[in-house]
Amino acid sequence: MSGPVVEHVLRARRAVLDGVVRPAAIGLADGMIQVVDDFGAELAGAAHTVLGADVVLMPGLVDTHVHVNDPGTDWEGFATATAAALTGGITTIVDMPLDSDPVTTTVAALDLKRAAAAGVCRVDTGFWGGIVPDNLDTFGELAAAGVLGFKCFLSESGNPNFPPLDIAEFRTAMAVVAELDSVLLVHAESARVLADCPPPVGRDYAGFLRSRPDNAELDAVRIVLDAVADTGARAHIVHVSSAAVLPLIAEAKQAGLPVTAETCPHYLTFAAEDIPDGGTVFAACPPIRGEDNRKSLWAALADGTLDMVVSDHSPCAREHKDLDGGDFGRAFGGVSSLQIALPALWTQAARAGFDLPDVCRWMAQAPAVLAGLTDRGVIAPGKRADFCVFDPEASWVVRGAQLRHRHPITPYEGAELTGTVRQTWVGGIPEAA
Repeated sequence: MSGPVVEHVLRARRAVLDGVVRPAAIGLADGMIQVVDDFGAELAGAAHTVLGADVVLMPGLVDTHVHVNDPGTDWEGFATATAAALTGGITTIVDMPLDSDPVTTTVAALDLKRAAAAGVCRVDTGFWGGIVPDNLDTFGELAAAGVLGFKCFLSESGNPNFPPLDIAEFRTAMAVVAELDSVLLVHAESARVLADCPPPVGRDYAGFLRSRPDNAELDAVRIVLDAVADTGARAHIVHVSSAAVLPLIAEAKQAGLPVTAETCPHYLTFAAEDIPDGGTVFAACPPIRGEDNRKSLWAALADGTLDMVVSDHSPCAREHKDLDGGDFGRAFGGVSSLQIALPALWTQAARAGFDLPDVCRWMAQAPAVLAGLTDRGVIAPGKRADFCVFDPEASWVVRGAQLRHRHPITPYEGAELTGTVRQTWVGGIPEAA
């Protein structure tokens, strides 16, 4: 018998490797991938697992946009969020800094968040640090404390403890981010545009759209790209919902500016034309826009203008969505979708002619690169033995009450999705969801 001796040999008739789907034998030891070989290669190992022909072995997904909202709220929590992630094939999450109490803008607050996460996380968990006006002189301390990068808003976040940066403050922050060789994630809606928009009132979804128009994203993206050009700092534009910004991002990339951008499954799945008045379960900031816009977002994924797809899992307690009243002026803007992000995306991607290697690039490889997690995101020797075992043909109907996140609220309620996660491996260990 030839080849390296490993602890566990995992054989898959279909595995996503180097951008294609092919058979493989993968040798694991110490929670890492030691060797990738042909399906029938002789590999000595104490344990063997052979996956069925109905599933595809994918790298564990990396979701860099998750609001765990812990400590200090009952909106989610590390135990429930990571259980949902595990069930959804996500093996790494990165938590956002704002919807917790305290917000993650100091090292002391980061310590409290880590304490809340200790011992309860089912998947690997990292943290973004927040930048607000009050910590412009000190947020670099968070980098030394181990955050993976930073997040800021250019308009009100909805949390008075996490106020936005004005343009001058943003440029100051970007200069420091450049010195730190870090990355700044930006909620790109412009305060000065939103200030002139009518506030959302009542059940009219069209009114909600008017309260957060495309121009709010367009103006904010211009602000971001100007600062990137002037400072050289890396910027990442979160949850792109408006196709109007895509030419600006594409032009910036062609010019070599260090900018990346993401979108989310709900922007790629739903369209404004299909959202009923009073449908506050669909309320998100920025909002879900029209069908032509949705198609343009898919085209931007195809041509690389958009780099990745992440959940922006932003849950809240039921009463904060005003589900009974249906008033968009009273509803919290956020979508709960962590567990179903993969099948939601795959349902649409398969219809649009994409394949699983595309999905792995958008949901594993690119987010890992964004967060500087160089030891995951692809199946290759030297990477973490994190895997998602995915059945791309299975169909099922979403029932919020069966999902693992804390509050059973989702705009996907009753939707028939294609693809289901059969198993998730974390650090070489197959985990029961």
